[in-house]
Amino acid sequence: MHLRSIVTDVYETLVEGGEPLDTPLRVAVVSAVIRNPWAGEGFVADLNPGIAATAPELGRLLAPRVVEALGAPAEAYGKAAIVGLDGDIEHGSGLIHTLDFGDHLRTLIGATTLLPAVEKRAHAGATFDIPMKHITDQTTRSHHQSVEVRLADAPHPDEIVVSLALSSGGRPHARLTPYAPRP
Repeated sequence: MHLRSIVTDVYETLVEGGEPLDTPLRVAVVSAVIRNPWAGEGFVADLNPGIAATAPELGRLLAPRVVEALGAPAEAYGKAAIVGLDGDIEHGSGLIHTLDFGDHLRTLIGATTLLPAVEKRAHAGATFDIPMKHITDQTTRSHHQSVEVRLADAPHPDEIVVSLALSSGGRPHARLTPYAPRP
């Protein structure tokens, strides 16, 4: 893996809608900017060797960093892959949609639910929203949220940005009724 940079952002919400929060909400995002393993190869039919060589290393790198950056117990999480303009969206999808990537974070925080994701192809400086859901109960609607991310100088055309996001809670002052399955 050719790693160019790591970016860490931490957001702390103290007041929402004019009302103070009893406990500040923390959201952490850690992003790795890597060279696209398939850059310059044209169409690659079998992505599995590159995925196997890169995804586990990315998971080992990012998972402990985002847990440390959050600095609180995690309740919601998400992931992203933003592919530079010379790559295929499938390149990013392959790196983040494997247990060899996501299980590093699941194990660290005791998560059991699907790790929601966004993937797209974009130019350097593009914004992207990482969707998040509860780490153990996908029906906990208060934890359906997102965090906006932007890296000013990434991805270059031959790069991929891979990000993990954690939240210490659900949306501030969440007040929707709990999810109930239809009869």
